[in-house]
Amino acid sequence: QVRLVESGGDSVQTGGSLRLSCVVSGLADEKYCLAWFRRAPGKEREGVATIDIDGSTTYTDAVKGRFTVSKDNAENAVYLQMDSLQPEDSGMYSCAINVFWCSRGDPYYGMRYWGSGTQVSISS
Repeated sequence: QVRLVESGGDSVQTGGSLRLSCVVSGLADEKYCLAWFRRAPGKEREGVATIDIDGSTTYTDAVKGRFTVSKDNAENAVYLQMDSLQPEDSGMYSCAINVFWCSRGDPYYGMRYWGSGTQVSISS
């Protein structure tokens, strides 16, 4: 059974940092595309960042230069380092995987397994 478990969400002030973790279990290997999503109250879910099988990454424009996604295959974990946090970064952050390469046209497309999320709140 494939499981994704997020952690690291918290309440911090504007300008602060958080590091989210997504631990993946139940897969035969570490070959997957992983995406971070977030959903703010009253808004649609949006893709934040992806990391592919070869370690290549993509970011949505709103977080470029502030967020960094990384992977630790030994720990079966993917991290999202979030710096210079702003109130608009608040939301429920979830990780999801596609057990293949990220889709070329839309790297957030085709996610098959999802975690339940971790809450991030940024106060001004």
